[in-house]
Amino acid sequence: MALLQIAEPGQSSAPHEHRIAIGIDLGTTHSLVATVLSGKAKVLNDEQGRVLLPSIVHYANQKTQFGDDAKPFLTTDPKNTITSVKRFMGRSKADIKFQHPYTLVGEDNQMPAFETTQGHKTPVEISAEILKQLKDRAESSLKNEINGAVITVPAYFDEAQRQATRDAAQLAGLNVLRLLNEPTAAAVAYGLDQEANLEHDQNYVIYDLGGGTFDVSILRFSQGVFEVLATGGHTALGGDDLDRLIVKWAKKQLNIETLDDVAYAHAIVSARQAKEALTDIELVELKLVDQLLTLDRPTFEDIIKVALDKTISVCKRVMRDAKLELDDIQNVVLVGGSTRSYAVQKAVREVFNQEPLCTINPDEVVAIGASITANQLIGNSKDGSLLLDVTPLSLGLETMGGLVERLISRNTAIPVARRQEFTTYQDGQTAMLIHVVQGERDLVENCRSLGRFVLRGIPPMVAGQARIEVTYQVDADGLLSVSAKETTSGVQAQIDIKPSYGLSDTDMERLLVDGFKFAEEDKNLRHLQETKVEAKRELEALEQALKVDAHLLDNEKLNLLSKAKTHLETQLETSEIKAIEDSVEQLKIYSDAFAAARMNQHIDAALKGTKLDDWSNSN
Repeated sequence: MALLQIAEPGQSSAPHEHRIAIGIDLGTTHSLVATVLSGKAKVLNDEQGRVLLPSIVHYANQKTQFGDDAKPFLTTDPKNTITSVKRFMGRSKADIKFQHPYTLVGEDNQMPAFETTQGHKTPVEISAEILKQLKDRAESSLKNEINGAVITVPAYFDEAQRQATRDAAQLAGLNVLRLLNEPTAAAVAYGLDQEANLEHDQNYVIYDLGGGTFDVSILRFSQGVFEVLATGGHTALGGDDLDRLIVKWAKKQLNIETLDDVAYAHAIVSARQAKEALTDIELVELKLVDQLLTLDRPTFEDIIKVALDKTISVCKRVMRDAKLELDDIQNVVLVGGSTRSYAVQKAVREVFNQEPLCTINPDEVVAIGASITANQLIGNSKDGSLLLDVTPLSLGLETMGGLVERLISRNTAIPVARRQEFTTYQDGQTAMLIHVVQGERDLVENCRSLGRFVLRGIPPMVAGQARIEVTYQVDADGLLSVSAKETTSGVQAQIDIKPSYGLSDTDMERLLVDGFKFAEEDKNLRHLQETKVEAKRELEALEQALKVDAHLLDNEKLNLLSKAKTHLETQLETSEIKAIEDSVEQLKIYSDAFAAARMNQHIDAALKGTKLDDWSNSN
């Protein structure tokens, strides 16, 4: 008798066939790859036994070198040696204000390209080169084809930065199973969901300070589900910035105004070595342009205080967002190579009043978590908790008066879809512009525009009669698509939001902080705009009615109505809500009488020519 092979949904049709999935931490300073073998996650090394691949690409005339092979060229050929490319991903040329040795080309409002001896190279292409190296390493190590990959991104990456990362992975020939927030990956690696005998909800802080980005997320584990309660961070703050602060201090000590690109590259390397050494010893020597400086721990802490204070400020804001107190936090997990610094650990310890967890190598923890998630998504394992990431900023659309109608609030768990019904503003309107925005303010001008599209073919109707359903959908990667549909005719249109560059760290910070800072002001401005929109609607309706039935009013009543109408139009030029509301009320006194006269006219017309007997015999 032949036996049938039965496979579970999502699994291989051959039970013995293990599908190969990898997790990749595409880092600012270093990148690495991991996979799950025999039920255990492990990082994969290269032929020399190295786990970390420096995120560096050197473009020579005839040859491209990567990682450790490219490292020596940081000081000898900095213009053609691209490092920390993650800081350029999804950002416009105008956003990039930090010092770097590269020649950037392209429009100010577009993601730039690097000018190299091999031509122009975009951040997406360079990232793809790094990802391809990791893919090749995995295939060589596992002696097998890679079926899928989970790529990690900072939780604070916006749509453009996520899309750029996904594009780079696809360019490298990877089947992207999911983009996963780095803090969420760290939680998976630590097995925070596997803690035994959890009778109550558990809250965890993931403090992730890498080479170029900072994220802090608060995760809650409740009834088998991981949820990100709140997230915050900087897309351009990390260990690289600590190095730059040390160089800035050293230049000041030696009265050096500027450094050429080669000297600056040497200075950065020297600063990084000094920073790392201070974790084990109290005093180090720092070399800058053939001069030596002594750097001790107290001075180092003072130098980097401005950067660490920024991270602590974000931590406190995220705690407020999650509505948690320090006593509600069970553990603080340190992620990212920069958390190896004793100064960073000291700052975190003092803020959260507890010893942070750092039992897994902070350089490897994100890749390990990504590999566990990849193993689940490829169908090799059904274990593990449901992971819910969140949207970093609110998503909405523009309504009349330049107001923002939020469809998805920030810190909403993803994937998510929200649908809301809108209508037309004017009679006979056959098209509607859908303007998609991101931010926390109530006025469009204070938010970031993500894209626009037009829904055409709306049947001409009276204003307010059309029913337009707008749907916002954010997938598990944090990528947004928007669609609109007129329900009576079925006409529809949609857009996938793929902006050409991401938010700068300054813009991201501003959008969030301004949301809190101007909350009361925005509330008043929204009230003012809504009042103006309603008043204009009233005036337009009155204007149309007067064109048809002005003869129903005698000269005195028509004069009084016109005066009230003119007075309201004048008040609309001001920003006084009460004055506008009073003018509307004054106009209503006369417009209501006019409306009554119009109604009586229609009733008289309907009854004209009928007899009393017609009504009495109607039954």
